Amino acid sequence: MTTNVQRTAGVPRATTAALVLAVFTVSVGYGVVLPLLPDLVERLLRTAVSPRLVSRHTGLLTAIYALALFLAAPAWGRLSDVHGRRNALFAGLLGFSVATVVFLLIESVAAIYVQRFLSGLFAAAATPVASATIGDLSPADEQRGRRLAFVSMAGIAGFLIGPTLGVFVTSVGTEILAIRSQAGSITIPLASMAILAASVSVVVAFAVPNRKRLDTTRKVQVVRPSKALQVITRLLVLTFIVSAGIGVFEVGLALRGRQELNLTPYQVALMFTECSLVMFAAQAVAFSPWIKAHTTRWFIAPALFALMIGLVLVPWASSFWLMLAAIGGVAASAGVLSPILTYWISTGAGTAQGWELGKQTAAASLGVTAGSAAGGLLFNIGGVPGLSFLLAAGLVVAGLFLSLGLPGALLPDASGHQAHTKERP
Repeated sequence: MTTNVQRTAGVPRATTAALVLAVFTVSVGYGVVLPLLPDLVERLLRTAVSPRLVSRHTGLLTAIYALALFLAAPAWGRLSDVHGRRNALFAGLLGFSVATVVFLLIESVAAIYVQRFLSGLFAAAATPVASATIGDLSPADEQRGRRLAFVSMAGIAGFLIGPTLGVFVTSVGTEILAIRSQAGSITIPLASMAILAASVSVVVAFAVPNRKRLDTTRKVQVVRPSKALQVITRLLVLTFIVSAGIGVFEVGLALRGRQELNLTPYQVALMFTECSLVMFAAQAVAFSPWIKAHTTRWFIAPALFALMIGLVLVPWASSFWLMLAAIGGVAASAGVLSPILTYWISTGAGTAQGWELGKQTAAASLGVTAGSAAGGLLFNIGGVPGLSFLLAAGLVVAGLFLSLGLPGALLPDASGHQAHTKERP
């Protein structure tokens, strides 16, 4: 397999800011909508409904969003490879804005399912295209790693801030506009997100280059042997495994906190906040100036081992404080793995940045969906405490074996493990 890659001067700050803002916007839009779903479902059903029915619809609506991400991310990545990064990212953000506006016009539960699928369809463009743009423009390993970590951190920050921001915007908006109806309280945050997404799409149109290949003084021919493609496949499988483990962890965490430890909603929310903050910090450290990008390949196996240990310990944490300690271990290991896997996939992707990173987004979405479903269905089934956590830990053990030999396979060398390069006139 041969591709043409080009040497670039780096990622302009304005471009980096636009890419980070695009990923943050889509993530915060998801976070804003999530707590609104139960109230919206209950209002649209218009009759007395059981909490179980509302919960079922909320879970399915969340799953269909993730399904759309899984289906669309590789396609967006391929479109950006063929038609340019800016075009794909602009279309995704603008479509996300329009889909959010459609949310305001919904009058049936069935229509919510269509809207959530469309939102996920357009949101799927953000992360793979933003990451592929960085892969195109970054000339140095350290710069690429840090920029990709910024993108991942933006996604976590958006999810963390989204619910709180939605409450704040609703509170301020209802005071200013004197809106007191339930429908009005939903309209304000959704309209705000639609305006934000449309505004960021304009920023992207001016700040993100659309050239599939940047101007260069020399072209470099990159030959990716089948072994390099096999390595990328292993990294994609590891992405799925880590995401599935996190999906099981998040659902099991909420269920265990409420059903077994009798924690308050505030304490459960605090656990999730800790999880997001630790992951955010871990990603910042993974590609900090003190760590060389090429050495991160050695962190994969230890991080998987730490993730496995954390998943095993969570069911045995008998108090709120012990839970916080176990959560910190799981979040730190997952936070380290996410940008490292993205970095090495990008490094091995050549000019197929969008396609390979789109597949990674799809693998992560599929993993979270499968893990979340398993976390709910298998939680303490058959009277076995922490069964879902133990099964997730077993899956991570399989990933640990899969990671053996990766450090050597990921290191570019003269034998072509990663790529051969030669000058072309």
